[in-house]
Amino acid sequence: MRVKKITEVLGKRVYTDSGDFFGEIEEANLYENKVDSWRIKVASHLNSVLGGARGVVIPHQFVKAVSDIFIINKAALPSQEMDMDESADII
Repeated sequence: MRVKKITEVLGKRVYTDSGDFFGEIEEANLYENKVDSWRIKVASHLNSVLGGARGVVIPHQFVKAVSDIFIINKAALPSQEMDMDESADII
């Protein structure tokens, strides 16, 4: 297993586990020297679904894979039906 530096993953494309393009990694949020969450700049076609938000913060526990791309669990994404505090934070 190859360990990646945080600077290597900034700008990587993010896809859901169902194969949908979601956005790009903007920033890693650290807590006690570990990755806590990721700030993702969402793709423009998703702005209307997210109420005009430019990005979301996804907890690291919802990241399934990090390589040439990020794969995140689709359950982590906010939907119009759910309460805003259930999974991802909209920014």
